Amino acid sequence: MREACDLVVIGAGPGGLAAACRAAEAGLDVLVLDAQPEPGGQVWRGEARKGTNRLARRWLSRFAASGARFRPGARVVAAPEPGLLLVEEGPSSLAVRYGRLVLATGARERFLPFPGWTLPGVLGVSGLQVLVKDGLPIRDRRVVLAGTGPLLLAAAATIHAHGGEVLLVAEQAPAARHWGFALQLWRYPDKLIQGAVLSAGLAGVRTATESWVLEARGERRLESVRMSVGGREEELACDYLGAAWGLVPNLELARLFGCEVSRGAVVVDDRMETRVPRIHAVGELLGIGGVDQALVTGEMAGLAASEQPVPDALVSAWRRVRVFAEALARHDAPRPELRRLATPQTLLCRCEDVPLSALEGCRDLREARLYARLGMGSCQGRTCGAAAEALFGWAAEDVRPPCLPARIGSLRLPPETPPTPKRAS
Repeated sequence: MREACDLVVIGAGPGGLAAACRAAEAGLDVLVLDAQPEPGGQVWRGEARKGTNRLARRWLSRFAASGARFRPGARVVAAPEPGLLLVEEGPSSLAVRYGRLVLATGARERFLPFPGWTLPGVLGVSGLQVLVKDGLPIRDRRVVLAGTGPLLLAAAATIHAHGGEVLLVAEQAPAARHWGFALQLWRYPDKLIQGAVLSAGLAGVRTATESWVLEARGERRLESVRMSVGGREEELACDYLGAAWGLVPNLELARLFGCEVSRGAVVVDDRMETRVPRIHAVGELLGIGGVDQALVTGEMAGLAASEQPVPDALVSAWRRVRVFAEALARHDAPRPELRRLATPQTLLCRCEDVPLSALEGCRDLREARLYARLGMGSCQGRTCGAAAEALFGWAAEDVRPPCLPARIGSLRLPPETPPTPKRAS
């Protein structure tokens, strides 16, 4: 099957929705592709059905009325030439020709390996939160959360609201850095109020700074977790451990298209256009900044793609959210101790069962892939790649198609649909 449009938006989270709305409302034929079954992304997951988040409800309603088309379950696997995407949709494939492109691929959690991190019952912080929202039985289950940043409070609030017993929220950042970041939130009243509401709902839940997981223990599944809490070791019996250290942008598609990446973010100009003409990037691809950054940059990209002027108010808002994103990046930077948690036997690549010891002598990601199969599994290095970068400073390689495991048929350009023959008169 083939499609054609003026603008393709890859990703239907807040940034992608904002870009699609602005461009479609300006008259462009807009196609939005997303691997999920409904719009909203991970941030507004399920809001298309629930409608509990006012901001999400407003943007989802605007998107539905914009005229933009949405293709759920669509995964971009290759870009064989400028202006052409190869897309896999369930059992079928699709070729999309476009004039402009907006990348809104969001972010994923950053995992750093520690002994026992592959035990059943050990998950990412936001991964555990999503499962609870989707119905994971959590009532009366004991939960420890370890990581960094606002995701910890949000996950704790969700688990607490569903009846889970949150034993400890462990923030890895040093106390001075953590509270210094909190004191800056007066410049962002919405975030300050949101943080205050989350904290109020967690009254009585134990929290600690300068704290992190040392080891997850158990035979067949998680039974307890050994923690460093303010310089002291503790062991907590628990049913679930949520452990992840901030977020990292999903840069695979940006690299596939040849966009310049610097310091872990896509380089863009003041109209969100990358160094590759007619390709824009928004949201977490520009550095982790949350919903506000996604919406502002999405609007700017949608306006730029439709050759509309970008209002000064949006430019000012963009500068403002960047200051917040930079402060968040300093806060969430993993401390050195986290890079020393893994033992030689600890798995670094879960897909291919590659222990840390197998990487001895490797000089970069290429050698680790060639000699130890690091990143050769189904996630294509999306978990172990970020961990290897944090542990060893190995820069990510350029991405080659297919950027996700795909069927051979999805990598072929579908034939043109033959015209319907006219009936003889």
